[in-house]
Order: sequence, then C-alpha cells, then structure tokens
Amino acid sequence: MLGFIDTMRAEGHAVESICRVLREQGCQIAARTYRAQRQGVVAARTVSDAQVYGAVRAAAWTAGEIAGRQVRKLTPEGLYGRRKMTALIRRTTIPGASRGAVDRAMRALGLSGIRRDKGVRTTIPAKDGIRAGDLLNRDFTAPRPDHTWVMDFTYCRTWAGWVYVAFIVDVYSQRIVARHAQTTKHVDLVMIPLRMGLWERGRQGHPVLPDQLRAHSDAGSQYVSLAYTDKLALDGIAPSIGSVGDALDNALMETINGLYKAECIRTTVFHDGPYRTIADVEFATAGWVDWYNTRRLHSSLGYVPPAEFEQAHYATLTRELQPA
Repeated sequence: MLGFIDTMRAEGHAVESICRVLREQGCQIAARTYRAQRQGVVAARTVSDAQVYGAVRAAAWTAGEIAGRQVRKLTPEGLYGRRKMTALIRRTTIPGASRGAVDRAMRALGLSGIRRDKGVRTTIPAKDGIRAGDLLNRDFTAPRPDHTWVMDFTYCRTWAGWVYVAFIVDVYSQRIVARHAQTTKHVDLVMIPLRMGLWERGRQGHPVLPDQLRAHSDAGSQYVSLAYTDKLALDGIAPSIGSVGDALDNALMETINGLYKAECIRTTVFHDGPYRTIADVEFATAGWVDWYNTRRLHSSLGYVPPAEFEQAHYATLTRELQPA
C-alpha cells in the first residue's frame, strides 16, 4: 500500500487524493497514517501497549526446568483476572497502566483468569440439634483483627484417598490464620487449626485475649462436638453457628474454599502432576496460603494482601506522636 502511494506521488498526485480513491475502492488508509509510517513515528498507544504486554508476561510466567529442559511456568499471579492484573501492574511496574491495555495484553497472551466452579456441600449437622446461635447474621465485617474468625473445611482427591483441609480466616483482613490437612473428618481436623491459630497470633505479638474473639462456623458435627466447644469455652471464645444447609450463613468461608480449589488444587501452579498422597496436598496448600496471605491482591481490601492490610492497621495503633 505504501509503495503504491509512493508511485502515484511520483506521478504528481496528492496523498489526500490517492487515499480518497483507495477508500472508495475499499482500501481503508488515511493520509496521516501514510505520513506517520514514512516519518517513522510510532503511536503512543503502541508504545504503552508494548510496555504493558511485557509487564503482564513477566508477572504471569517465570522460567522453570522440567526433565532438564527450560520451560515457562505459570506464576500464581497468572491466575488473576483483568481487574486484579491491572491493580498488580499499577502497583509493581507501570502506575499509569490502563485497563484497556491490560485487557489487550491478556488476550494476546491467552490469559483469562481462573474460574471457580460450584462445590459440593459437605456439612453434616449434629443429630441432637443443640448448638450455639448465629452471632454474625451474615455480616462478614469486623472492626479489628481477631474480632471474628470464620472456619470450615473442604476436601480433595488423591491417589491414596480423600484428604480434608480445614481453614480459619480472620474476617477483618481475610487472612488465613491457620490450616490443617488430614485423611479423616475426626474432630482433630478442626481442633488442630484452632490451636495453631491461637499460637500463631501469640507468636506474632498479638495474642488473643479472652472474651474478644468470635468463632463462626457451619453446623457440622465437628464444630458442635464436646471437645471443640470446651476448647472455645476454656479460651474465652464466643461460639457462633450458622443454620443447617444454608451456605450463605458462612459465605466468606465458602468463598475461601472456592478460591483454594480453583487456584491451588485444580492448577499446576503450586504442584506439578497429580496429588498422590496427603504430603502433596500439604505442600501445595502451604505454598498457596503463603501466597494468599503475603502476595495475593484482594479487591475487598483495596488491592493489597491481607498481611499488608493487617500491618497498616497495627501501624495506626503504634503511631508516634509528632511535636507541635
């Protein structure tokens, strides 16, 4: 096209006239496009798109080695959708990156974000029907860390059988406080992460004091067991139980379980190959929880990780007085 216009210009025709005739014949080209190409001017959008493309590609993949050969390996950030990827690029590399540029880069790279499928309900309510009341009433907000914990467990399949994984999440920061995996649904499945969560908060310098924490769960038999309720009473933790067969009463934990299954279990980001034993599940879960707490951007927290969100809260409490 450019060569044809050059030939016609050599015969004395104006660029505008040549482009007009070409458009009438179905060849869309503008005079300014021709001049820009001849002058070597690159559009600003082309430059910015190339920069964003490189940033998205660097964030989504990393170099790896399998069987002695170099391959590209998807990073946890490669699971992001367009909103979180835009927030990540603005946060780390290009503050002024536009959503359109990120969207075009992700389409070009074949990235669309991980999707969550509907899970299977695993709650087994206690037969006697005697349990604590619902203190949350579907209000999953908290004024501070360690005000409200929500907990639940999910399952995944391995070659050696089913593995059950229990989580405890702080409502304020959506941080995973504790986790535990085992091959049975014995009450230790929920008792061990409760002990771990209390110990971890004390190790971080923020021990959970009596009468300051609410522990919310569904009506599963593990959460209404005598051993579990006695442990809550011993530590001064108020129990809270949602209604039977209603996932909305523990919606935050249902969301966390869905994220875990979609981002960790159903991808090869945190574990290569099939899950053979509980050790494989524990290894992948440990990597996912660390990424979730320290690196994963959460839209409900202003696109910052839970650990950073908690640090900002504690920083406001220990702010030094400035001289007048």
